[in-house]
Amino acid sequence: MIYARVAGTGSFLPGNPVTNDDLVARGIDTSDEWIAERTGIRARHLAEPDVTASQLAYEASIRAIEAAGCQPADIDLIIVATSTPDYIFPSTAALLQARLGIANGGAAFDLQAVCTGFAYALATAEKFIRSGSNKRALVVGAEVFSRILDWNDRSTCVLFGDGAGAVVLEASDKPGILATALHADGSHNPILCVPGQVNRGSVTGDPFLRMDGQAVFKFAVRVLSDVAREVTAQVGMPIDALDWLIPHQANIRIMQATGKRLGLPMEKVIATVAQHGNTSAASIPLALDHAVRDGRVQRGQRLLLEGVGGGFTWGAVLLEF
Repeated sequence: MIYARVAGTGSFLPGNPVTNDDLVARGIDTSDEWIAERTGIRARHLAEPDVTASQLAYEASIRAIEAAGCQPADIDLIIVATSTPDYIFPSTAALLQARLGIANGGAAFDLQAVCTGFAYALATAEKFIRSGSNKRALVVGAEVFSRILDWNDRSTCVLFGDGAGAVVLEASDKPGILATALHADGSHNPILCVPGQVNRGSVTGDPFLRMDGQAVFKFAVRVLSDVAREVTAQVGMPIDALDWLIPHQANIRIMQATGKRLGLPMEKVIATVAQHGNTSAASIPLALDHAVRDGRVQRGQRLLLEGVGGGFTWGAVLLEF
């Protein structure tokens, strides 16, 4: 039996932290108290204008590859989850493959499921490995969300940041990823979207992120709770047997409410949103890597990674680290 296990993790945040007070100094009508009380966010990182998603992905990937004890040439599959690619095409994954110096490599492609993107990408990579077609996958979430924010809209611009997180997933004879569940419901698309596009050289529609915060909150708490129960039920595991819940880092209130519905204390929830804000597809692997490197996440522990994002999409991955 072939399984897929996480062999190494990595992450990267560009530049220096931009605090809530820094945003106020830039002229945004808000305050540290207003942001922190409602979201738990204290800072975020914003990429310089010439920094792209593939560059952030490269930095996170190098760290993950090093942690896995392998070389870039050992990677035979690259999946990048992003909503803010370098170009329309080629894919950010192909550009990352080139940055890593992998010539004539295996498949490389992007996956777009917004904030659930990393969960989708990890579940997809697991299927490739368990099929026997690939032995070592690089799975990345990378975003430059600052490029699609309306900096005159204080209800959204204070929430998001840029960054990348990555894992190396490899074939193993020991169970690693135990269960996955992925879902979508496109009928909810108006409550979180970027309703614009490039058409004949011009942007048509609205090129900025728009969100109905209250509707997103209610939807997120419900589906995150449901999908957590779904994946644990697949393997007959009670929720309280989890060592860690590592959710999409969108808002501390969503994480608290989800934990409460699941009966999990916040001591079992990895929360890093204060340091980097909502980094969309990058947020789950960022939180995972931080917890691995600070010693909270240990080998043999059972982790539940889950996300919810515009579309609407949601999903979870249950794994033994």
